Amino acid sequence: MAQNDPEEIPVGKRLVRAQSGSGESLTERLTSQFYRLTWRTPLHALRLRGRYPLKLLAVPDDPIKGNEDAGAAIMAGELVWRGERLHCADVDFGGEIVSSGFSTYLQRFQWLRDLAAAGPRAQVAPVAEALTRQWLDNHAERVSEPAWRPDLWGWRILFWAAHAPLILSSTDLVYRSAVLNSLARGARHLDRTADRAPAGLPRIAAWSGVVAAGLLIAGGNPRRSFGEAGLAKALNSGFSVDGGLVCRTPESQLDAVMLLSMLARVYDARRIEVPAFLSRALQMAVPPLLGVTLGDGGLSSWQGSPPLPAMQVEAIVAASGVRTRPQRQARDWGYQRATAGQTVLVVDAAPPPDRRTANGGCASTLAFELSDAGHRVIVNCGGGNAGGAFVSTGLASGLRTTAAHSSLILADSNSTAIHADGTLGRGVSEITLERQEAEGGSRIEASHDGYVRRFGLIHKRTLVLTSDGRELRGDDVLLPAKAKQKPMTSAFVVRFHLAPGIEATPTADGMGALLRIEKGALWQFRCRGGTLSIDESLWVNGEARPQHTLQLVVSAEAPPGGASIGWVLRRAG
Repeated sequence: MAQNDPEEIPVGKRLVRAQSGSGESLTERLTSQFYRLTWRTPLHALRLRGRYPLKLLAVPDDPIKGNEDAGAAIMAGELVWRGERLHCADVDFGGEIVSSGFSTYLQRFQWLRDLAAAGPRAQVAPVAEALTRQWLDNHAERVSEPAWRPDLWGWRILFWAAHAPLILSSTDLVYRSAVLNSLARGARHLDRTADRAPAGLPRIAAWSGVVAAGLLIAGGNPRRSFGEAGLAKALNSGFSVDGGLVCRTPESQLDAVMLLSMLARVYDARRIEVPAFLSRALQMAVPPLLGVTLGDGGLSSWQGSPPLPAMQVEAIVAASGVRTRPQRQARDWGYQRATAGQTVLVVDAAPPPDRRTANGGCASTLAFELSDAGHRVIVNCGGGNAGGAFVSTGLASGLRTTAAHSSLILADSNSTAIHADGTLGRGVSEITLERQEAEGGSRIEASHDGYVRRFGLIHKRTLVLTSDGRELRGDDVLLPAKAKQKPMTSAFVVRFHLAPGIEATPTADGMGALLRIEKGALWQFRCRGGTLSIDESLWVNGEARPQHTLQLVVSAEAPPGGASIGWVLRRAG
C-alpha cells in the first residue's frame, strides 16, 4: 500500500480500466473444494496436534463497545442480527437456517462484544460460557466449513482473546483446557490455510489470526514472524494503492479497519510496538472509508454495502486512532467525493470490482449519492449484502442492479451483467475520468463503455457542484461508439432515488419537482430532454429494513446518433 495525499486532486483525463480476471475457473473451484476436503483427513488432524497452552500471554482490549440491546437479547435467550432471531439453546454454529451475514456474526464470536456490553462480567460470563461450550461440542474436534473457514478462525481468535474474561473465567478446568486447545488447533489450522483464503479481507483476517496467535500463545515468536510476513503480503494484495479494499465495498472497508485495530491492541497488550506496515495500513484504510460517508456521518451504499449509521462508523474510526480527512478521489477504490457548503456528493467512478474479489458487486457505475447537512437527498436503494430478516433473496439481487442506483439505465439493462449465480458478467471495462477544481466549484466528467457491446453507445455523465454547495448540475449523454455493434434507437431513463421522508411535488409544467426534506431545506429539481415522472421506490436502511420512498425518473429515447438529458438540483432558501 503506497502512501498518497488524499487531498491531492490532479487535473486532466485519466483512463481507468477494469481489473483483469474473470473469476475462478472450474478447475480452480474444484481444486479449492478438494483442498477443503483434505481438512477432514488424518494427515490434517495430525498437523493440528501439539502442546496445549495453559493460558494466554495477554488479554487485549476490545477497542469497540458492543450493542447493549443485542447483548440484552442474548441475556434473555435470543441472538439477534438485523431482525433475525435464534434461540440460544438452538445454536449449533453451523446447522442453523440463517442468512450468511448472521452465520458470520455467530462464527466470528462477534456477539461476545455485545454480550460484554449487557452487564457485569459475573452476570454475563455464564451465558458466554454456555454458548462457547455449544461451539466446542459441535466443532472443536470436527474440522469442517463454515466453522473452520480461515477468515472466521482469524476473527474468532481476536474475539476470544479480547473477551477471554467472559469465556475463560470458569472454574471448570476441563472446559478451560478445551477452549485453549481449540484456539491452539485453530492457529495450527491457519498456519496451513491462511494463504488459501480468498484475496482481500478474508485473507487479511486469516493472517491476522496467525499473528494474534503468535503473540498470545507461549513460544509463538516463529509463528508471529511467519504471520507478519503473510499479513504484509495479504495487505498489499488486498488493498489498492489508494487504501481501499479491492472488493470496493464500504462495509468490508469498515470491517478491515476494525480488524486491524483489534490486532493492534494485541501488540499493545504484549507491550510490543505495532509493526510499521500494520500502522501504515490503518493510516491508509481510514481516508477511503471516510470518503464514502455522507453529511449524516453514515456510509453511502456501494457494491453491496448497506448505509451503516454514523455511530458505528465513528466508533470504529475512533478505535483505529487515525485522525485524518476523508479521501476526495481514488483510482482503484473508485469513489469521487466533492464537498461544498453543507453538501456532500459521492460518485462511483470506476468499474465494478474484479469477479475474484467482488462481494455482492453491483452495476452502479457513474451513480451518485447526495446529502444536505445531516439529510440524505439522493441515494441508491441500499446494499445487496444487507441480509437479515427483511431482505429477501430476490430483493438483494434487485439492489445490485443499475436500476436500484441513481444513474442512467439503457433499455432496462444493467451496465454490467449480473448472472443468475450472483457473479458479475460483461459490461463496464473502461472508464474515462476528468476532474477539475475551480473557483466556481468541482466538476467531475466521466464515461463508461458498459453499453457499447450491446447497444453501441457510451454513457457520459458530467456533474458540477457549485462552490457554495447550493446547486448540482448534471448532464447524462449517450454517444455513439466506434464498435462493431451499430447504435440503435433505445429507450433510456435517468433515475434519482430519494431518501425516505422527502416529499416530491411536480411543478405545473411537468419538467421539475419540489423536494421537501422533513426538518430540512427545500430543493428544486429541473430537467430537459426527457419526460419526468415521480414513481415509487424503496431504501434499505442500516438495519436492513426496507423503507418506502420515491424516485424521480426522466425518460427519453436515444436514436442512433445519441441523446442527452440535462438536469439541476438547486437548494432553495
